[in-house]
Amino acid sequence: MVPSAAFARIALLLLLVSVPLLPTPARAQLPAAVDGQPLPSLAPMLKQVTPAVVNIQSRSVVRVRDPLMDDPFFRRFFGLPGTPRERVRQSLGSGVVVDAERGLVLTNNHVIEGADDISVTLADGRVLEAEYVGSDEDTDVALVRIPADDLSAIRLADTDAIQVGDFVVAVGNPFGLGQTVTSGIVSALGRSGLSGLGYQNFIQTDASINPGNSGGALVNLRGELIGINTAIFNPSGSRGGNIGIGFAIPANLARRVMQQLLTFGEVRRGSLGVEAQDLDAALAETLGIMDRRGALVTRVFENTPAATAGLRAGDVITAIDTQPILDRDALHNAEGLLPVDRDAQLTLTRDGREITLPVRLTTDSGRYAGGSLDARLAGASFSELPEKWRQQGATGVRIATVKDNSRAAALGLQPDDLLVAINRRPLDGLADLRRLGGRLPEQALLSIQRGRRVLPLLLQ
Repeated sequence: MVPSAAFARIALLLLLVSVPLLPTPARAQLPAAVDGQPLPSLAPMLKQVTPAVVNIQSRSVVRVRDPLMDDPFFRRFFGLPGTPRERVRQSLGSGVVVDAERGLVLTNNHVIEGADDISVTLADGRVLEAEYVGSDEDTDVALVRIPADDLSAIRLADTDAIQVGDFVVAVGNPFGLGQTVTSGIVSALGRSGLSGLGYQNFIQTDASINPGNSGGALVNLRGELIGINTAIFNPSGSRGGNIGIGFAIPANLARRVMQQLLTFGEVRRGSLGVEAQDLDAALAETLGIMDRRGALVTRVFENTPAATAGLRAGDVITAIDTQPILDRDALHNAEGLLPVDRDAQLTLTRDGREITLPVRLTTDSGRYAGGSLDARLAGASFSELPEKWRQQGATGVRIATVKDNSRAAALGLQPDDLLVAINRRPLDGLADLRRLGGRLPEQALLSIQRGRRVLPLLLQ
Protein backbone atom coordinates (compact mmCIF):
# COMPACT_ATOMS: atom_id res chain seq x y z
CA MET A 1 0.00 0.00 0.00
CA VAL A 2 1.37 3.41 -0.95
CA PRO A 3 1.65 5.84 2.00
CA SER A 4 -0.69 8.83 1.78
CA ALA A 5 2.19 11.39 1.71
CA ALA A 6 3.87 9.59 -1.18
CA PHE A 7 0.55 9.28 -3.00
CA ALA A 8 0.04 13.06 -2.70
CA ARG A 9 3.47 13.74 -4.22
CA ILE A 10 2.80 11.41 -7.15
CA ALA A 11 -0.58 13.04 -7.81
CA LEU A 12 0.98 16.51 -7.83
CA LEU A 13 3.67 15.36 -10.28
CA LEU A 14 1.07 13.88 -12.67
CA LEU A 15 -0.91 17.13 -12.51
CA LEU A 16 2.11 19.23 -13.43
CA VAL A 17 2.96 16.98 -16.34
CA SER A 18 -0.59 17.11 -17.70
CA VAL A 19 -0.83 20.95 -17.60
CA PRO A 20 0.92 22.72 -20.52
CA LEU A 21 3.59 25.20 -19.47
CA LEU A 22 2.59 28.86 -19.86
CA PRO A 23 5.10 31.58 -20.87
CA THR A 24 6.11 33.82 -17.96
CA PRO A 25 7.11 37.46 -18.56
CA ALA A 26 10.63 38.42 -17.52
CA ARG A 27 9.27 41.24 -15.29
CA ALA A 28 5.94 42.80 -14.43
CA GLN A 29 4.98 45.75 -16.62
CA LEU A 30 2.19 48.27 -16.51
CA PRO A 31 0.11 48.36 -19.66
CA ALA A 32 0.84 51.23 -22.02
CA ALA A 33 -2.84 52.07 -22.08
CA VAL A 34 -6.10 51.26 -20.34
CA ASP A 35 -9.27 51.13 -22.45
CA GLY A 36 -7.31 52.68 -25.29
CA GLN A 37 -6.15 55.67 -23.19
CA PRO A 38 -2.39 56.06 -22.53
CA LEU A 39 -1.38 56.20 -18.87
CA PRO A 40 -0.15 59.61 -17.72
CA SER A 41 3.59 59.78 -17.02
CA LEU A 42 6.14 62.47 -16.16
CA ALA A 43 8.91 60.45 -17.82
CA PRO A 44 8.93 62.26 -21.22
CA MET A 45 9.18 65.66 -19.55
CA LEU A 46 11.86 64.49 -17.10
CA LYS A 47 14.01 63.16 -19.95
CA GLN A 48 14.31 66.78 -21.08
CA VAL A 49 14.77 68.25 -17.59
CA THR A 50 17.09 65.95 -15.66
CA PRO A 51 20.20 66.42 -17.86
CA ALA A 52 20.15 70.11 -16.85
CA VAL A 53 20.09 69.44 -13.08
CA VAL A 54 23.59 68.99 -11.65
CA ASN A 55 25.21 68.01 -8.38
CA ILE A 56 27.50 70.59 -6.79
CA GLN A 57 30.31 69.91 -4.36
CA SER A 58 32.13 72.85 -2.80
CA ARG A 59 35.30 72.70 -0.75
CA SER A 60 36.77 75.34 1.52
CA VAL A 61 39.78 75.38 3.82
CA VAL A 62 39.02 76.80 7.26
CA ARG A 63 41.78 77.88 9.61
CA VAL A 64 41.20 76.75 13.18
CA ARG A 65 43.06 78.47 16.01
CA ASP A 66 43.53 77.22 19.54
CA PRO A 67 43.48 80.12 22.05
CA LEU A 68 46.60 78.64 23.69
CA MET A 69 48.38 78.76 20.33
CA ASP A 70 47.86 82.54 20.28
CA ASP A 71 49.93 82.84 23.48
CA PRO A 72 53.59 83.40 22.49
CA PHE A 73 54.83 82.18 25.92
CA PHE A 74 52.91 78.89 25.54
CA ARG A 75 54.29 78.33 22.05
CA ARG A 76 57.86 79.14 23.10
CA PHE A 77 57.67 76.98 26.27
CA PHE A 78 56.46 73.93 24.38
CA GLY A 79 58.35 74.67 21.17
CA LEU A 80 55.17 74.74 19.07
CA PRO A 81 54.76 76.55 15.74
CA GLY A 82 52.33 79.43 15.55
CA THR A 83 50.72 78.34 12.29
CA PRO A 84 46.98 77.72 12.75
CA ARG A 85 45.64 74.29 11.94
CA GLU A 86 43.42 73.82 8.91
CA ARG A 87 40.38 71.72 8.30
CA VAL A 88 38.50 71.13 5.08
CA ARG A 89 34.79 71.93 4.96
CA GLN A 90 32.70 70.38 2.22
CA SER A 91 29.17 71.10 1.09
CA LEU A 92 26.88 69.10 -1.16
CA GLY A 93 23.99 70.55 -3.10
CA SER A 94 22.38 70.88 -6.49
CA GLY A 95 22.28 73.35 -9.35
CA VAL A 96 20.45 74.07 -12.60
CA VAL A 97 21.98 74.79 -16.01
CA VAL A 98 20.01 77.78 -17.31
CA ASP A 99 22.22 78.80 -20.26
CA ALA A 100 23.87 75.95 -22.18
CA GLU A 101 25.81 78.21 -24.56
CA ARG A 102 27.50 80.14 -21.75
CA GLY A 103 27.60 77.28 -19.23
CA LEU A 104 25.69 79.21 -16.55
CA VAL A 105 24.46 77.29 -13.50
CA LEU A 106 22.13 78.72 -10.84
CA THR A 107 22.35 77.41 -7.29
CA ASN A 108 22.03 78.64 -3.69
CA ASN A 109 24.52 80.97 -2.06
CA HIS A 110 24.66 78.71 1.01
CA VAL A 111 25.76 75.77 -1.18
CA ILE A 112 28.96 77.49 -2.36
CA GLU A 113 29.46 80.20 0.27
CA GLY A 114 33.14 80.68 1.07
CA ALA A 115 34.21 77.87 -1.26
CA ASP A 116 37.77 77.64 -2.52
CA ASP A 117 36.90 74.97 -5.08
CA ILE A 118 33.58 74.17 -6.75
CA SER A 119 33.00 71.06 -8.83
CA VAL A 120 29.89 70.20 -10.82
CA THR A 121 28.81 66.66 -11.67
CA LEU A 122 26.53 66.38 -14.69
CA ALA A 123 23.78 63.80 -15.07
CA ASP A 124 25.96 61.93 -17.60
CA GLY A 125 28.73 61.52 -15.01
CA ARG A 126 31.13 64.23 -16.18
CA VAL A 127 32.82 66.19 -13.38
CA LEU A 128 33.72 69.79 -14.25
CA GLU A 129 35.49 72.52 -12.35
CA ALA A 130 33.23 75.56 -11.93
CA GLU A 131 34.12 79.24 -12.03
CA TYR A 132 32.50 81.49 -9.43
CA VAL A 133 30.56 84.33 -11.07
CA GLY A 134 28.80 85.93 -8.10
CA SER A 135 26.25 85.44 -5.34
CA ASP A 136 23.68 87.34 -3.35
CA GLU A 137 23.39 86.43 0.31
CA ASP A 138 20.12 88.31 0.78
CA THR A 139 18.19 86.18 -1.73
CA ASP A 140 20.41 83.06 -1.38
CA VAL A 141 21.06 82.97 -5.15
CA ALA A 142 24.48 82.15 -6.62
CA LEU A 143 25.80 81.79 -10.16
CA VAL A 144 28.72 79.68 -11.40
CA ARG A 145 30.05 78.92 -14.87
CA ILE A 146 31.17 75.56 -16.29
CA PRO A 147 32.70 74.70 -19.69
CA ALA A 148 29.90 74.97 -22.26
CA ASP A 149 30.37 71.64 -24.01
CA ASP A 150 27.29 69.61 -24.93
CA LEU A 151 25.14 70.94 -22.09
CA SER A 152 21.36 70.87 -21.63
CA ALA A 153 19.50 73.82 -20.09
CA ILE A 154 16.09 74.45 -18.58
CA ARG A 155 14.00 77.37 -19.79
CA LEU A 156 12.88 79.77 -17.05
CA ALA A 157 9.12 80.21 -16.67
CA ASP A 158 7.27 83.44 -15.93
CA THR A 159 6.47 82.85 -12.27
CA ASP A 160 3.99 85.73 -12.14
CA ALA A 161 1.59 83.31 -13.86
CA ILE A 162 1.82 80.34 -11.48
CA GLN A 163 -1.06 79.56 -9.14
CA VAL A 164 -1.63 77.67 -5.93
CA GLY A 165 -2.54 74.11 -6.93
CA ASP A 166 -0.27 73.91 -9.98
CA PHE A 167 1.54 70.57 -10.22
CA VAL A 168 5.31 70.77 -9.75
CA VAL A 169 8.32 68.43 -9.72
CA ALA A 170 11.49 68.87 -7.65
CA VAL A 171 14.79 67.51 -8.98
CA GLY A 172 17.98 67.46 -6.93
CA ASN A 173 20.56 65.50 -4.98
CA PRO A 174 19.05 64.81 -1.52
CA PHE A 175 21.50 63.50 1.09
CA GLY A 176 24.09 63.03 -1.68
CA LEU A 177 22.21 59.97 -2.97
CA GLY A 178 22.26 61.11 -6.58
CA GLN A 179 19.66 62.67 -8.83
CA THR A 180 16.19 62.21 -7.36
CA VAL A 181 12.74 63.32 -8.53
CA THR A 182 9.74 64.11 -6.30
CA SER A 183 6.35 65.62 -7.16
CA GLY A 184 3.70 67.76 -5.53
CA ILE A 185 1.82 71.01 -5.97
CA VAL A 186 2.33 74.71 -5.32
CA SER A 187 1.06 75.03 -1.75
CA ALA A 188 1.35 78.82 -1.35
CA LEU A 189 2.94 81.90 -2.92
CA GLY A 190 4.76 84.92 -1.52
CA ARG A 191 5.94 83.18 1.64
CA SER A 192 8.27 85.11 3.98
CA GLY A 193 9.23 85.22 7.64
CA LEU A 194 11.68 82.29 7.60
CA SER A 195 14.40 82.64 10.22
CA GLY A 196 17.97 83.03 8.99
CA LEU A 197 17.10 84.08 5.44
CA GLY A 198 17.19 87.51 3.84
CA TYR A 199 14.70 89.00 1.38
CA GLN A 200 11.95 86.45 0.95
CA ASN A 201 9.20 85.83 -1.59
CA PHE A 202 9.13 82.05 -1.69
CA ILE A 203 7.06 79.48 -3.52
CA GLN A 204 5.89 76.89 -1.00
CA THR A 205 5.52 73.30 -2.18
CA ASP A 206 4.78 69.88 -0.73
CA ALA A 207 7.13 68.17 -3.22
CA SER A 208 9.66 66.42 -1.01
CA ILE A 209 12.76 68.60 -0.49
CA ASN A 210 15.60 67.44 1.76
CA PRO A 211 19.20 68.46 2.55
CA GLY A 212 21.14 68.26 -0.70
CA ASN A 213 18.16 69.43 -2.76
CA SER A 214 19.29 73.02 -2.16
CA GLY A 215 19.95 74.74 -5.47
CA GLY A 216 17.98 72.15 -7.44
CA ALA A 217 15.10 72.67 -9.82
CA LEU A 218 11.40 73.07 -9.18
CA VAL A 219 9.70 72.68 -12.57
CA ASN A 220 6.17 72.75 -13.93
CA LEU A 221 4.66 70.01 -16.08
CA ARG A 222 6.02 71.70 -19.22
CA GLY A 223 9.54 71.21 -17.86
CA GLU A 224 10.07 74.94 -17.25
CA LEU A 225 11.98 76.18 -14.22
CA ILE A 226 9.67 77.92 -11.77
CA GLY A 227 11.98 77.95 -8.75
CA ILE A 228 15.32 77.15 -7.14
CA ASN A 229 14.76 74.87 -4.15
CA THR A 230 16.33 76.50 -1.11
CA ALA A 231 14.81 75.67 2.27
CA ILE A 232 12.56 73.38 4.26
CA PHE A 233 10.53 73.99 7.39
CA ASN A 234 10.63 71.47 10.19
CA PRO A 235 9.54 72.14 13.78
CA SER A 236 11.97 69.41 14.93
CA GLY A 237 14.97 71.42 13.73
CA SER A 238 17.74 70.52 11.32
CA ARG A 239 17.71 66.83 12.31
CA GLY A 240 14.08 66.37 11.36
CA GLY A 241 13.03 64.96 8.02
CA ASN A 242 10.88 66.47 5.33
CA ILE A 243 7.27 67.10 6.42
CA GLY A 244 5.96 68.48 3.14
CA ILE A 245 6.79 72.18 3.61
CA GLY A 246 9.52 73.27 1.23
CA PHE A 247 10.42 76.63 -0.27
CA ALA A 248 11.83 77.71 -3.63
CA ILE A 249 13.10 81.05 -4.95
CA PRO A 250 10.83 82.15 -7.83
CA ALA A 251 12.46 81.97 -11.25
CA ASN A 252 11.64 85.63 -12.00
CA LEU A 253 13.61 86.72 -8.92
CA ALA A 254 16.48 84.33 -9.72
CA ARG A 255 16.57 85.71 -13.29
CA ARG A 256 16.87 89.33 -12.04
CA VAL A 257 19.64 88.39 -9.61
CA MET A 258 21.50 86.46 -12.32
CA GLN A 259 21.36 89.40 -14.71
CA GLN A 260 22.83 91.74 -12.10
CA LEU A 261 25.55 89.27 -11.14
CA LEU A 262 26.55 88.96 -14.80
CA THR A 263 26.52 92.73 -15.30
CA PHE A 264 27.93 94.06 -12.03
CA GLY A 265 29.26 91.03 -10.14
CA GLU A 266 26.85 91.94 -7.33
CA VAL A 267 23.21 92.82 -6.76
CA ARG A 268 22.53 96.54 -6.60
CA ARG A 269 19.45 97.43 -4.60
CA GLY A 270 17.66 100.63 -4.05
CA SER A 271 15.83 102.07 -1.10
CA LEU A 272 12.64 104.10 -0.94
CA GLY A 273 14.22 106.39 1.61
CA VAL A 274 11.62 106.21 4.38
CA GLU A 275 11.39 105.24 8.03
CA ALA A 276 8.31 103.23 8.89
CA GLN A 277 6.66 101.42 11.77
CA ASP A 278 3.90 98.86 12.35
CA LEU A 279 0.33 99.93 12.99
CA ASP A 280 -1.03 99.29 16.46
CA ALA A 281 -4.73 99.39 17.34
CA ALA A 282 -4.68 103.03 18.45
CA LEU A 283 -2.86 104.27 15.33
CA ALA A 284 -5.08 102.24 13.02
CA GLU A 285 -8.23 103.69 14.64
CA THR A 286 -6.86 107.24 14.44
CA LEU A 287 -5.99 106.82 10.76
CA GLY A 288 -9.28 105.09 9.94
CA ILE A 289 -7.66 101.81 8.91
CA MET A 290 -9.88 98.98 10.06
CA ASP A 291 -7.72 95.91 9.42
CA ARG A 292 -4.45 97.31 10.88
CA ARG A 293 -2.55 96.29 7.75
CA GLY A 294 0.18 98.46 6.30
CA ALA A 295 3.42 100.27 7.18
CA LEU A 296 3.11 103.75 8.64
CA VAL A 297 5.65 106.20 7.16
CA THR A 298 7.20 108.20 10.00
CA ARG A 299 9.87 110.04 8.00
CA VAL A 300 10.74 110.71 4.35
CA PHE A 301 14.37 111.57 3.63
CA GLU A 302 15.34 114.26 1.15
CA ASN A 303 16.61 113.41 -2.34
CA THR A 304 15.25 109.87 -2.24
CA PRO A 305 12.78 108.03 -4.49
CA ALA A 306 10.10 108.40 -1.80
CA ALA A 307 10.56 112.18 -1.70
CA THR A 308 10.45 112.39 -5.49
CA ALA A 309 7.27 110.30 -5.57
CA GLY A 310 5.58 112.61 -3.07
CA LEU A 311 5.32 110.37 0.00
CA ARG A 312 4.64 112.10 3.30
CA ALA A 313 5.00 111.24 6.94
CA GLY A 314 1.65 109.80 8.06
CA ASP A 315 1.03 107.88 4.81
CA VAL A 316 0.29 104.17 5.27
CA ILE A 317 1.77 102.00 2.53
CA THR A 318 -0.56 99.06 1.88
CA ALA A 319 0.83 97.62 -1.38
CA ILE A 320 3.75 97.83 -3.80
CA ASP A 321 2.59 96.88 -7.29
CA THR A 322 0.25 93.96 -6.54
CA GLN A 323 2.04 92.78 -3.39
CA PRO A 324 0.21 93.57 -0.13
CA ILE A 325 2.25 95.30 2.59
CA LEU A 326 1.11 94.03 5.97
CA ASP A 327 3.70 95.66 8.24
CA ARG A 328 7.12 97.29 8.43
CA ASP A 329 8.97 94.01 7.82
CA ALA A 330 6.88 93.33 4.71
CA LEU A 331 7.75 96.82 3.42
CA HIS A 332 11.46 96.20 3.98
CA ASN A 333 11.20 92.83 2.23
CA ALA A 334 9.33 94.20 -0.79
CA GLU A 335 11.64 97.21 -1.01
CA GLY A 336 14.72 94.97 -1.21
CA LEU A 337 13.19 92.86 -3.99
CA LEU A 338 12.14 95.78 -6.20
CA PRO A 339 14.21 96.02 -9.37
CA VAL A 340 16.08 99.30 -9.71
CA ASP A 341 15.46 101.75 -12.54
CA ARG A 342 11.94 100.44 -13.14
CA ASP A 343 8.62 102.07 -12.29
CA ALA A 344 6.50 100.59 -9.50
CA GLN A 345 3.15 101.60 -8.04
CA LEU A 346 2.76 102.42 -4.35
CA THR A 347 -0.74 102.03 -2.92
CA LEU A 348 -1.24 104.00 0.28
CA THR A 349 -3.85 105.49 2.56
CA ARG A 350 -3.64 109.25 3.12
CA ASP A 351 -6.23 111.17 5.16
CA GLY A 352 -8.64 108.25 4.90
CA ARG A 353 -8.38 108.01 1.10
CA GLU A 354 -6.61 105.36 -0.97
CA ILE A 355 -4.23 106.78 -3.57
CA THR A 356 -1.49 105.40 -5.82
CA LEU A 357 1.88 106.96 -6.54
CA PRO A 358 4.49 105.92 -9.12
CA VAL A 359 8.00 105.44 -7.76
CA ARG A 360 11.32 104.48 -9.33
CA LEU A 361 14.25 103.21 -7.31
CA THR A 362 17.64 104.34 -8.61
CA THR A 363 20.72 102.16 -8.61
CA ASP A 364 22.63 104.08 -5.97
CA SER A 365 19.75 104.96 -3.67
CA GLY A 366 20.67 102.10 -1.34
CA ARG A 367 24.22 103.42 -0.82
CA TYR A 368 25.52 106.38 1.12
CA ALA A 369 28.86 107.88 0.09
CA GLY A 370 31.40 108.20 2.87
CA GLY A 371 32.45 111.61 1.55
CA SER A 372 28.89 112.85 2.16
CA LEU A 373 29.30 111.96 5.82
CA ASP A 374 32.80 113.33 6.21
CA ALA A 375 35.60 114.17 3.76
CA ARG A 376 37.96 111.96 5.78
CA LEU A 377 35.81 108.93 4.77
CA ALA A 378 35.92 109.66 1.04
CA GLY A 379 36.23 106.50 -1.03
CA ALA A 380 33.99 104.37 1.17
CA SER A 381 30.31 103.68 0.63
CA PHE A 382 27.82 102.50 3.25
CA SER A 383 24.75 100.31 2.85
CA GLU A 384 22.10 98.73 5.02
CA LEU A 385 22.95 95.42 6.68
CA PRO A 386 21.82 92.29 4.87
CA GLU A 387 18.63 91.07 6.48
CA LYS A 388 20.31 87.77 7.35
CA TRP A 389 22.95 89.64 9.37
CA ARG A 390 20.27 91.52 11.30
CA GLN A 391 18.51 88.28 12.13
CA GLN A 392 21.81 87.04 13.54
CA GLY A 393 22.02 90.06 15.84
CA ALA A 394 24.27 92.44 13.88
CA THR A 395 23.67 96.20 14.14
CA GLY A 396 24.94 99.34 12.45
CA VAL A 397 25.64 99.90 8.76
CA ARG A 398 27.80 97.93 6.37
CA ILE A 399 30.85 99.32 4.61
CA ALA A 400 29.93 98.19 1.12
CA THR A 401 32.97 99.32 -0.89
CA VAL A 402 36.36 100.94 -0.29
CA LYS A 403 38.22 102.41 -3.26
CA ASP A 404 41.93 101.70 -3.56
CA ASN A 405 44.26 104.58 -2.63
CA SER A 406 41.36 106.53 -1.10
CA ARG A 407 41.28 108.32 2.26
CA ALA A 408 39.01 105.60 3.61
CA ALA A 409 41.48 102.92 2.51
CA ALA A 410 44.32 104.83 4.21
CA LEU A 411 42.32 104.67 7.47
CA GLY A 412 42.30 100.89 7.19
CA LEU A 413 38.59 100.43 6.42
CA GLN A 414 37.66 97.24 4.60
CA PRO A 415 34.56 96.04 2.73
CA ASP A 416 32.10 94.23 5.03
CA ASP A 417 33.32 96.09 8.12
CA LEU A 418 30.41 97.35 10.22
CA LEU A 419 30.18 100.91 11.47
CA VAL A 420 28.29 100.30 14.72
CA ALA A 421 28.63 103.62 16.57
CA ILE A 422 29.84 107.21 16.24
CA ASN A 423 31.10 108.83 19.46
CA ARG A 424 29.61 105.84 21.30
CA ARG A 425 26.13 106.54 19.93
CA PRO A 426 24.83 103.34 18.27
CA LEU A 427 23.74 103.41 14.63
CA ASP A 428 20.55 101.70 13.48
CA GLY A 429 20.95 102.08 9.73
CA LEU A 430 21.54 104.49 6.87
CA ALA A 431 18.85 106.77 8.23
CA ASP A 432 21.19 107.69 11.11
CA LEU A 433 24.01 108.52 8.67
CA ARG A 434 21.71 110.66 6.53
CA ARG A 435 20.55 112.43 9.66
CA LEU A 436 24.16 113.40 10.44
CA GLY A 437 24.57 114.62 6.85
CA GLY A 438 28.21 115.70 6.87
CA ARG A 439 28.15 117.14 10.37
CA LEU A 440 30.73 114.98 12.14
CA PRO A 441 32.70 116.84 14.80
CA GLU A 442 36.37 117.62 14.28
CA GLN A 443 37.24 114.68 16.52
CA ALA A 444 34.97 111.68 15.98
CA LEU A 445 35.39 108.19 17.39
CA LEU A 446 34.10 105.50 15.02
CA SER A 447 33.44 102.01 16.36
CA ILE A 448 34.23 99.50 13.59
CA GLN A 449 33.24 95.86 13.99
CA ARG A 450 35.38 93.39 12.07
CA GLY A 451 34.48 89.80 12.74
CA ARG A 452 34.11 89.47 16.48
CA ARG A 453 36.30 92.47 17.33
CA VAL A 454 35.26 96.11 17.68
CA LEU A 455 38.06 98.46 16.63
CA PRO A 456 38.19 102.15 17.63
CA LEU A 457 39.00 104.57 14.81
CA LEU A 458 39.65 108.21 15.74
CA LEU A 459 39.05 110.83 13.06
CA GLN A 460 40.94 114.04 13.80
